[in-house]
Amino acid sequence: MNTRNTGLRRTVIAVASSAAVSVSVAGCGLVGLGGSGTSASPTKGDDIKVGLLLPEKENSRYDKFDYPIIREQVKKLTEGKGQVVYENAEADAAKQLRQLQQMVDDKVDVILVDSVDSVSIAKGVSKAKEAGIPVIAYDRLAQGPIDAYISFDNELVGETQAKALVGALGSGSASKKIVMMNGSLTDPNAAQFKAGAKSELEDKVIIAAQYNTKDWKPENAKANMVQAIHDIGLSNIAGVYAANDGIAGAVIDAFKADGVTKVPPVTGQDSELVAVQRIIKGDQYMSVYKSYPQEASAAAEMAVARVQGRSIEFDALTRDKVDSPSNKNIPAQLVPVVALTTDNIRNTVIQDSIYTAKEICTAPYRSACASLGIK
Repeated sequence: MNTRNTGLRRTVIAVASSAAVSVSVAGCGLVGLGGSGTSASPTKGDDIKVGLLLPEKENSRYDKFDYPIIREQVKKLTEGKGQVVYENAEADAAKQLRQLQQMVDDKVDVILVDSVDSVSIAKGVSKAKEAGIPVIAYDRLAQGPIDAYISFDNELVGETQAKALVGALGSGSASKKIVMMNGSLTDPNAAQFKAGAKSELEDKVIIAAQYNTKDWKPENAKANMVQAIHDIGLSNIAGVYAANDGIAGAVIDAFKADGVTKVPPVTGQDSELVAVQRIIKGDQYMSVYKSYPQEASAAAEMAVARVQGRSIEFDALTRDKVDSPSNKNIPAQLVPVVALTTDNIRNTVIQDSIYTAKEICTAPYRSACASLGIK
């Protein structure tokens, strides 16, 4: 379990509790990097190469947001001279290790890695360090001698989901049964989501069943939900804690396959387009909006600052500390989150240009959008 800076924790809770809060990309620019106002390290200028290793393509965020934002921010910070070498492991931990080794062999200057398996990646991280290449864990806390970590406050994500679910269940929630559909055991974030959620769910609901979703795959989540419906009884399930939107979609599919027309409250995370549409339609109760532009942009700043030896800027971007099973007091930045419901779609994903109203309000959702004033 990672430790967190309590000052940031208070700030993050305040942000998450405000339905109308939107996090902009500009908010992550703690310190200006690159350009004529700063000077690069004498040993490494703007002609740098950043290796980016992302974990899978099941979630659309990686190709749609993370990679292009990091690529453009690196260019911006290096006056167009910096490059990003991108590889996606497609949920294959062994493949990601090979990709990391190739980047070491190609002598990239710094590596950003969102690990498929936080334990097995440690071998590759150690090899990179032996080659003098700094490694920053991105979005998921990798084991091994990483230089820094940037992600969202993962326990707060779970707390935010759980609080929303308990609120949706209303009075008498302590006697109502829910199912916990957690993430993959190989993802350290999943354990933190689960811990945060449990801290809010225990003694407030009855957790009738719990499942870990292998590889975060929706088909595995659906099979687990079918089993839960069979074991608990459809009418006895008052709500579902679903760790992310892919799992939420699978849970909702399982309910509908069993003839449910009004789906009980289901949580989510990532604010994927289909999830936003499900929320508008009333099939999914909530998601967690995480500002990928803020996370990705800050990660690019950290990478450039680290490889150019800008210790003051790097320290300013990593004011928090986290622990992994293999390392203590890792410099970190924890990015705030927001509970996404029908109340704040306009002030989050639309205002931050994640999606346009036109993209969200396609024909099947046009009427529901109109009723919410989204147009």
